[in-house]
This record gives sequence, structure tokens and C-alpha cells, in this order.
Amino acid sequence: MQENKIIVIVGPTASGKSDLAVSLAKKYNGEIISADSRQVYKGLNIGSGKITKKEMLGIKHYLLDVVRPQTIFSVSQFKKKADKVIKDILKRGKIPVLVGGTGFYISAVIDNQILPEVKANPSLRKDLALKAPSELFLRLKELDPERAKNIDVKNPHRLIRAIEIATQLGKVPSLKSLGGSTPKWRLLQIGIKTNKEELDERIEKRFHKRVKDGIIKEAIKLHKEGLTYKRMYGLGLAHKYIPSLIKKKISKQDFINNSVKEEQKYAKRQRTWFKKDLRIKWFELGDTKNINKLVSNFLEK
Repeated sequence: MQENKIIVIVGPTASGKSDLAVSLAKKYNGEIISADSRQVYKGLNIGSGKITKKEMLGIKHYLLDVVRPQTIFSVSQFKKKADKVIKDILKRGKIPVLVGGTGFYISAVIDNQILPEVKANPSLRKDLALKAPSELFLRLKELDPERAKNIDVKNPHRLIRAIEIATQLGKVPSLKSLGGSTPKWRLLQIGIKTNKEELDERIEKRFHKRVKDGIIKEAIKLHKEGLTYKRMYGLGLAHKYIPSLIKKKISKQDFINNSVKEEQKYAKRQRTWFKKDLRIKWFELGDTKNINKLVSNFLEK
């Protein structure tokens, strides 16, 4: 019985999630929902490592290129769209394959979390935009010490949004405290095991390819189309350093080195997040035999 079942594939950046998702979708009549907080942005293709049409192998993908990068896209918006897509895929007798590395997005969907709608506060944002990340962090720490423990202290966009939510709600709610109801679907979660040294090497190699493919030109184009340097910095990872590179404040080699380190630190945070979910079944990427056996058994029950 395949009704009301979804497959979830998780793992850190550069672990091979997308290739595995496409392979499983082809074999088991599936369609893919991307759960990536950067790949929702139009035009951020090279910069976010977005899967190409060629790599999709004809498999339908959803929640890529949803909004312009100038727009803030929340986890609440993602959940609403993902729920709708999953319902439609199931209705057509296909298998939804939710794949990505943004743990917050995935948790919101698979655990059917009720997320608070907190609208932007323009006046507060204007005030906070004048402050350094260190000042923003101290303010968040006063408002919500728990959220301050696991936020990117150098990302002003995330700090400002956290302060905005905490100011309105009293604190930034965690998924566990939101009162989520019973999950809507039967889940099979597959995680890709990664060796840190090998993954760090893959991240470095992949980033050099992104530079060669034109990540800097892509960012310059987006800037000309209205993406501010401040917003670019808020997108995080390599985009934190592109404005400094363009303004010649850092060298190209420094840009590459800093960006690789950011990606590697991000992968570490992803591994930490997913390790907390004991429902995930972990496999080496090349262990296709056992992965397929698990998926087949899940879909047949």
C-alpha cells in the first residue's frame, strides 16, 4: 500500500542527497520536493548548488525558484506550499520524496508543526539594521537565551528575524514547543552517512567548480537586478563574502577559502541537527542495495 506514505532524504551539503532522491523517484514512481532554504530563490542557481534540468533526469521537482532572493521566505510559507504539493502528488498515485538539508523545513513538514505567523516589523528592522551582528546577538540573548545558543552569530538577517519573532511572541518558539499535531503521513527517513574528512574534501572540490561555473558573475547579475549587498550577506555561506570581493576588500583566494570554511561549518551544523532524529535510517551513499530493500518494504506494507 503506497497511500499516504512519503520518503524523506536528509544529510549535509554535498553528501549526494539529490542524486539519491532522483534515483529513488525514478524507481518508485516518485516526484521530488526540495527542502532547501536557499534553493527556493530564483536566480540563485550556482550559489545554492541547485539541481540542473539535466540532473533531474525528467523527474518533476517542486519548491525550487519560488520567490525572488530579495524576498524573505519563511518556514511557515514553506510548510504551507509543501503540504499542498505532497497532497497533490499522493492524489495522483505517486510517491512524494522530500529531500534537503534544511532541517527546520523538514521538521516542520513531517511533524506537522503549527507555526506562528509573525509579520515583518519595518520600524524594528530599520532600527536593528544599524546595529552590528555582535549587538544583535546580545539583544537576542536577552530576549531568548535558548535561541541564541544555536543561531549563526554572524548572520544579521537571521539575528534580526529572531529578534523580531521574540519581540512579538516573547521568545522564538522551537519546533517542540509549537504544539504540533499527529503527523499526516507515514514516513521513511533515509540519512546519508558522511565521513567528515571526505565530506570536507567534496565541499572544497564542489565550491571550486561553482567558482569556475560563475558564482561571482551570478551574484553580480542578481545585484544589478536589485539584490542588495546587505541582503546578499544575509543569504549566508559564500554570499556573505561576495560583496567584499566585488568591492575589492578581499582577494579571490580569500573569498574561496572563507566560503569553503563556511560550507564545512554548515555541514557540521546539519549533521548535528539530523543526529537528534532517531527515526532516520542511516546508509552510506553507495549502499543502493539496502536502501532499495528498505524502500520496497516500506511501500509494500
